[in-house]
Amino acid sequence: MKKRNDSKVTEFVLLGLSSSWGLQLFLFLIFSLFYMTVVLGNFLIMVTVRGDARLLQSPMYYFLGHLSFIDLCLSCVTVPKMLGDFLQQGKIISFSGCLAQIYFLHFLGASEMFLLTVMAYDRYVAICSPLQYLTVMNRQLCFQLALACWCGGFIHSLTQVTLVIQLPFYGPNELDNFYCDVPQVIKLACMDTYVVEVLMVSNSGLLSLVCFVVLLLSYAIILITLRTRFRQGQSKALSTCASHLTVVSLIFVPCVFIYLRPFCSFSVDKVLSTFYTVVTPMLNPLIYTLRNAEMKTAMKKLRKKHVASFCHIKG
Repeated sequence: MKKRNDSKVTEFVLLGLSSSWGLQLFLFLIFSLFYMTVVLGNFLIMVTVRGDARLLQSPMYYFLGHLSFIDLCLSCVTVPKMLGDFLQQGKIISFSGCLAQIYFLHFLGASEMFLLTVMAYDRYVAICSPLQYLTVMNRQLCFQLALACWCGGFIHSLTQVTLVIQLPFYGPNELDNFYCDVPQVIKLACMDTYVVEVLMVSNSGLLSLVCFVVLLLSYAIILITLRTRFRQGQSKALSTCASHLTVVSLIFVPCVFIYLRPFCSFSVDKVLSTFYTVVTPMLNPLIYTLRNAEMKTAMKKLRKKHVASFCHIKG
């Protein structure tokens, strides 16, 4: 253990995705495009759902509005800092900034996991009990489920920050990642972190695994129901479920791999991290809504409405 008279760490050095200047410029261009797609796609969905009363009254689109807001915020936690670091050699983040990243990353990430689980339940009720769907998924229940997702994310995130903030850091201060996260940070603590890593696994790791298993079971039941009850529209529904499962897997598989494995870390972890911080927030609008005919119709109406308003003001 380091001696207590050493100076306390006030900042961390992020090693980033690459040390090559040329590759960093290339990654800057790629992730800039990804980030613009995330912001524009999710913002468009939020505006469309909010501006269409019929969509807002639908449980599915109500949850999709929350999902888009989470994805938009989640990308803002890590991507702007990463883009700035691509353009400079020294990648520094303060200790308080590191804690803030951990807090918001886990707050939004856990909220999204809970929300995706709720959305799977919503689809289960819609397909398996279509006659009782609107009765079961009423407005009050939808609000309560969404609130529970946010509260669950807050409690999870608070636990993660509590694990880190009590640890002593007196050097070294290099994090092999492009943002601050619990697995890398706790390994820099000047103490035996066995108990902390076990707590991290029981918190983040089991949370990811349980939600993933519940999601898989939900979609398995949905697919079985589609196969046995419905013939018309079966291929479309199967295609939709497959798309949803693809995006869900891109979130949960990297999280399970990273957080359910204590006491060791691999360089591939930071590459896998880009899936749930950048890639899935970009794909969610495409998978969940932009392929949806009802959403496309609502977007066209919204565009016509704004064009008419603009022409009226100009005239």
